[in-house]
Amino acid sequence: MHIPSPSISGFHIGPLEIHFYALMYLIGIAAAIMITRRRWRAVGGHPDLVGDVALWSVPAGIIGGRIYFDITTPMDIPHVWYGAFAVWSGGLGIWGGIALAAVVGAWRVRRAGASVSLFMDAVAPALLVAQAIGRVGNYFNKELFGKPTGLPWGLEIPLAYRPPGYTAYRYFQPSFLYELIFDLLLAAALVWLGHHRNIKPPGLFALYVAGYSAYRIFEETIRIDSSAHFLGLRLNMYIAIVLTVVGLVWFARSQRTGRIAATAAAPPGPAGPTAEPSGTAGTAGTAEDAAEVAGADHAPPPG
Repeated sequence: MHIPSPSISGFHIGPLEIHFYALMYLIGIAAAIMITRRRWRAVGGHPDLVGDVALWSVPAGIIGGRIYFDITTPMDIPHVWYGAFAVWSGGLGIWGGIALAAVVGAWRVRRAGASVSLFMDAVAPALLVAQAIGRVGNYFNKELFGKPTGLPWGLEIPLAYRPPGYTAYRYFQPSFLYELIFDLLLAAALVWLGHHRNIKPPGLFALYVAGYSAYRIFEETIRIDSSAHFLGLRLNMYIAIVLTVVGLVWFARSQRTGRIAATAAAPPGPAGPTAEPSGTAGTAGTAEDAAEVAGADHAPPPG
């Protein structure tokens, strides 16, 4: 039994066409905001700050993700005047999106007078849940699949969507599905670590960077979509290796030299809402969070 490809990639509401790819991203963002609000409240932060950060960092993430995609895969930019901005055709590069969103988000958190490190740990599992939901959009777009396979869970790809050199094959590795599963497992692991281990911030975010990048080393070995190459390897392979090392070193340094922040408090006023009862970085993950992460892939739904 194989996984069939969806017959449609969107639907219409009157004259408006809704792409499932965009819809999954919006649902993923909404899920990330809800999860982060609960985690941020658990460490003493005011949940309204999450909305302010999202208002700035989400557009920044889309811009950063598209810039990364355009730079690393220029061959896939549609040949129209708006091609560089057509996120529904080619999509977004996850690392560019996370990088710019993190910079902008840290600026908003710092401006509010709250703890950037604690906020990073609060958002780390939520980002993984959002990425997992976003991969459902790749399924509807019939993209980001891997090499041909004879495995029973191989993804059936219509001839029109098969890349050059692979038209004779019918079933391919569902790499988007592998990543979806991994993202949810890593999210649950980060929640568990935050609840059961004394992780100094931003240790959970550093593990997110290292863990996701390490997974991408594997994924880059099976993906066959367009990519810039260097010395025979996909460019994203090198980036994944570098970020895995960076994340591990970052985690080690944060645990050796960091300290547990007593509160995520921000000063009252427009620049920063008053904090609620404080917590600790080590209790950033709660049982409530674990239940939310476990159920996130059931929420009605990130290169």
